[in-house]
Amino acid sequence: MSDPSALDAVVDDLVVANHILAQQGVLDAWGHVSVRHPKNPDRYLLSRSRAPALVMAGDIMEFDLDSNPIDAKGRGLFLERFIHGETYRARPDVNAVVHSHSPAVIPFSVTDQPLRAILHNAAFLAEGCGCFDVRDAGLTQGLLITTNRQGAALARALGQRSVALIRGHGNLVVGEDIQRATHRALYTEINARQLAVTLSFGRPIKYLEPDEAQDPKRLADAWEVWKAAVEDVSRP
Repeated sequence: MSDPSALDAVVDDLVVANHILAQQGVLDAWGHVSVRHPKNPDRYLLSRSRAPALVMAGDIMEFDLDSNPIDAKGRGLFLERFIHGETYRARPDVNAVVHSHSPAVIPFSVTDQPLRAILHNAAFLAEGCGCFDVRDAGLTQGLLITTNRQGAALARALGQRSVALIRGHGNLVVGEDIQRATHRALYTEINARQLAVTLSFGRPIKYLEPDEAQDPKRLADAWEVWKAAVEDVSRP
């Protein structure tokens, strides 16, 4: 690679994204985040199988779009890495992927209650969410997505949207960069919490309309704050 420092910066952001989403309660011990390789669009970067809160730069591995590791070096791999490869294959515009078990999102994945935007910071949800049931692609290991066939079916359910719900499991969130994907994963969870409370009122809801939806203009400020928070926690 002609500019190793550029790759180092991407890896650093990927590690930070893991830590931010773990600290914010979006990722548990099993979720994962990836980025498309900055110099090779047919590859992506993802941690070895490790809890997101513990991911370090040395854990980051390179994969092709079939989710084969380029150099495993004996390291364990996430069973559900196929989510990432097939999403990048289907969506050339996507450069970052988050798969989480976002707690407040799960009820929306198992009911016919749509997860719609009520919060301006979750305006990307105004486009709606895809819905995926792994049974439609064939079960392998319970509700886990462990094959390219299943990953491709999930990518089709996502379509051109930013979020797809996975029945009884979690969700898939994408963005054009790691900062945007991190923001969307976090605010999908926050919007789900707020919508659940709003629904409990039993009153008509004024959802965000598509013409009201705008992504945040100062996302770099939010990223700086989130990054500082995880760095403070990691200091001795």
